Amino acid sequence: GAIVLCGIATEFGVESTARDAYERGYELVFAVDAMTGLNAESHLNSIERIFPRMGRVRSTAEIVAALA
Repeated sequence: GAIVLCGIATEFGVESTARDAYERGYELVFAVDAMTGLNAESHLNSIERIFPRMGRVRSTAEIVAALA
């Protein structure tokens, strides 16, 4: 199965959920414009360095278009 992830605290809540789901074998899609972090630097670290190693980083519009 696949999971689309978004939310607040990119580097905490979203990232920890992503790590757990990845370890359980889920395909991950990150709605990058539907999440935010405590500061820009840590948010960018997650979306640029960590999330691409676990799944696909896409905009909400790209995700919706792919589902249509």
